[in-house]
Amino acid sequence: MKRIRTAFQGELGAFSQIAVKQLLGEAAVPLPCERFEQVFRSLSEGTAGAAVIPIENTLHGSIHENYDHLLNFDLQIQGETSVRIIHNLIACPGVKWKQIRRVFSHPVALNQCLDFFAAHPQLEKCPFYDTAGSVKMMMAENLQDAAAIASSMAAEIYGGKILKRSIEDDRQNFTRFFLLRRRGDSSAAPGEGERKTSLVFTTRNTPGALFRALSAFALRDLSLTKIESRPLRGKPWEYLFYVDVLADTRDSKMRKALGHLEELADFLKVLGCYPRGK
Repeated sequence: MKRIRTAFQGELGAFSQIAVKQLLGEAAVPLPCERFEQVFRSLSEGTAGAAVIPIENTLHGSIHENYDHLLNFDLQIQGETSVRIIHNLIACPGVKWKQIRRVFSHPVALNQCLDFFAAHPQLEKCPFYDTAGSVKMMMAENLQDAAAIASSMAAEIYGGKILKRSIEDDRQNFTRFFLLRRRGDSSAAPGEGERKTSLVFTTRNTPGALFRALSAFALRDLSLTKIESRPLRGKPWEYLFYVDVLADTRDSKMRKALGHLEELADFLKVLGCYPRGK
């Protein structure tokens, strides 16, 4: 089995590492990075052979920084997956529930467990830079009055004990992740079946320009699953449009749609064509 160094943001045990495992299985050698830009740069410069990045969450929407990085780095989307975000209360072995006074985790994770904190007002919420990182810190310092909120993988990696499972407010909390590789990488994208294409384009700021651009897909009965606008740097009040289309770039209808869009757009870039995630 060929091993692939795979970059992701966060400490070992982060939810992104769960996505890495879903996308690449045992072939992946995890490469944790502190920031999203480092993830993209690791792949672009060859330190990593693949990268996995979150792109949107069902509760909090799109991760805008990563849309910007997809434009700025010449990488290719080769797959996608969704991870159900399950928050667990984790403590050091031997620490009992009645001892807990402080709970560490990323601010987003803390805010996704507000019902739990409302039911236990004695607990102090302590923001930390990373969910898995909070478990790592707690174990390293052997905290006896604290717990952390993170994935079950984080508990397994650092030797923590799960005191309470699935304490998140909303069970329909999913994050969608992209698998990235360098352009020209001949490695096969995982999975079969229906394919999806992600692209970005700009149009002239004239009446009906976006309508005409999107008609390239509508006229050919191609389904859009997402459209996202982002500010175009250097041109105030002008925008980039990121679009996901349920189609394969090898399909004749999709090729014609892209040709049609190219005639209307000031800029067009296909970010990747990949198997649709389950």
